[in-house]
Amino acid sequence: MTQSIDTPPTPRTGFIGLGAMGAPMARHLHARGALVVVANRTQSKAEAFASELGVRVARSADNFADCDVVALCVSLDADVLENVAALAKVLKRGALVIDHSTVSVQTARRAAAMLAVEGIGFVDAPVSGGVEGARAGRLSIMVGGDEAAIEQARPVLEAYAARIAHMGDTGAGQATKSVNQVLVAGINEAVCEGLALAEKLGLDPERLIPTLMAGAAGNWFLDKRGATMLRDEFTPGFKSAHMLKDLRIVQQVARETGIRTTVLDQATADYAELVERGHGDADTSALIRLKRGA
Repeated sequence: MTQSIDTPPTPRTGFIGLGAMGAPMARHLHARGALVVVANRTQSKAEAFASELGVRVARSADNFADCDVVALCVSLDADVLENVAALAKVLKRGALVIDHSTVSVQTARRAAAMLAVEGIGFVDAPVSGGVEGARAGRLSIMVGGDEAAIEQARPVLEAYAARIAHMGDTGAGQATKSVNQVLVAGINEAVCEGLALAEKLGLDPERLIPTLMAGAAGNWFLDKRGATMLRDEFTPGFKSAHMLKDLRIVQQVARETGIRTTVLDQATADYAELVERGHGDADTSALIRLKRGA
């Protein structure tokens, strides 16, 4: 793509993790002419995605060697560390890894240290906004790392961000995501419980939800998931199993602070039960199934 004299070159960017969030984020990078190579744990998915967009598919970490930036959006701490260890061996000095996964603060710091040895930068940049935000390019991105690394990451982040907030040093992005997930889990608990009560009281959803949204009870989860959960539609925007994984990370963080975690503990127990019942791949709004009772 053509660059103006004052515009820095678009970084050659690789993307690892083409799930519900990662795939639309990668598409936004492609639209900006930045995406050059993609990878996914399921190789066939990466191959289909790469073929559709006309970019390279990675078969090993070596395929990212010419990237200026590599973004990760994977599921587990172990996945992040595995990818970072491989990238550390092949990326050039001065390259950058952006991690959009939700992992522990300790994992973020460990990843940064592994890359720093090779002269490669790192920022932890978890996101919030759901699949809708990813598709629209309107995610809130909470970033940890040094200022120079944030500025290096910015042209990539701007492809799918509504807000980019530098929260502090490495790990601060993940710390902020922990706070975010406590609030999200608490809202989910309240909305699912409230709508289960509404069902028992025989209230009309088409009147109820707009009425609630117009007042102090209005929130993103009610707006985006209220009607679908009342129709028993639980196509995942964010899987219940992933929420459980996140909440267990947050529990570890919270225990070290000594705060009371009544909401966090209840949400963790509820999502654990939901997963045990076989609903781990359902959207987090499937929590209403528990709230309805036996």
